[in-house]
Amino acid sequence: MSNYRVFRFGFLAALIVLSTGFSAFGQTARDDQQLGPVVRAYLGYLRNEQEVVDDRVSRHEVSASYYRRNSNRIRALRQAAMQIARETRNDYLPELEAVTGDELGLLFERPPRFQTLKAGEVVQTTFRYLGLVRAGENFYVFARLDPYEQAELMEKVNHGTENAKGATVSSPVPVTTRARRVSIP
Repeated sequence: MSNYRVFRFGFLAALIVLSTGFSAFGQTARDDQQLGPVVRAYLGYLRNEQEVVDDRVSRHEVSASYYRRNSNRIRALRQAAMQIARETRNDYLPELEAVTGDELGLLFERPPRFQTLKAGEVVQTTFRYLGLVRAGENFYVFARLDPYEQAELMEKVNHGTENAKGATVSSPVPVTTRARRVSIP
């Protein structure tokens, strides 16, 4: 009788796990259906990237730390994209970058101090800092400014920093704008 109880408990536990997994998958699919085609395409791109990372680790082409960091990065980008889509209710996503504190040098010639970054702040007229995402480790999420935003920002900076002789100061680092801030949990 005890083997029967163990089997029954194991069967019920497996059934609960499977039903939870399927309902979570169904919820994700429903959430994705409420989003526009651009956001859904980006989320699909992130799923494909995760499959590539999974495949590479299964063939022992990458280290466990590489796999963990890139899987966490993909999760952070997904969280940021979903948050932006929910808050803006718009089917548009900027080009997103997620980096750890030690990777800021990959994006910036002169990396900012991550301790002083503020959401909405434009860094080196190239990226807007969106916020911190905790996905296994801390990722700093940035949105690349489009060329029109960059040109407009440079014009504002140049007009706003002229001195009395008409000379222009050319170091716009960092500049804050009136951009809508996106809070990322």
